[in-house]
Amino acid sequence: MEDIDAIAALQDPVRRRLYEYVAAQGREVGRNEAAEAAGVARTLAAHHLDRLTEVGLLESGSRRLTGRSGPGAGRPAKVYTRVRTERSVSLPARDYLTAAELLAEAAEEAGLDAGLCAAARRRGEVLRGSAAPCGGLDEAMEMLAARGYEPHREGVGTADGAPGADGADGAASGAGPSAVVRMRNCPFHAVAERFPPLVCGMNLALLEGLLGTDGAVRARMDARPGECCVVVEPSKNNNH
Repeated sequence: MEDIDAIAALQDPVRRRLYEYVAAQGREVGRNEAAEAAGVARTLAAHHLDRLTEVGLLESGSRRLTGRSGPGAGRPAKVYTRVRTERSVSLPARDYLTAAELLAEAAEEAGLDAGLCAAARRRGEVLRGSAAPCGGLDEAMEMLAARGYEPHREGVGTADGAPGADGADGAASGAGPSAVVRMRNCPFHAVAERFPPLVCGMNLALLEGLLGTDGAVRARMDARPGECCVVVEPSKNNNH
């Protein structure tokens, strides 16, 4: 019942706004920041953030938000981050993860990487349908979010050259050539942890089919801890 309790905790609209804000940041978030983002008082935000921690949706810790240490640095503040554990509910219970892991294990042992990637690329093309290849990073972010990824812009167009804080468009009129879209979440994370080369290759092929390989953007492998193994960037032949 733990997964049901966790998902039920998000029924409260304030609690859901707080969770979505913390999850979107990809970093530790303090109570004051979360309260301001959700438009509620700090005490109410603290109550809901602690409840989200109790049901296993957030992790909490403490650190000095001033960045200073030693005498006069102030007391450590409580901070929150999203947990990496996946939650799902089905009644009666299902175990699709075991089936996926068994299929991945068999494919890896049989050396079916190329066939799996070809099937994934075809599935991406089917998901794109009759639409033209992706026309830019903004469109790519919309498509990726709809498929369960959590895209954010990084590079030119963000405030500090680091990942965008809000996961949205950091450059309203399109970013420069060094901008990329990274994803904080991989829909295949649980299986990818056990079979990274196989599943990450499948993921790349799926996104190549979904976004297109002859449009304004391209997907490529660029693994980074805690994020999806694929990034999306402007195509080298894109002159727009």
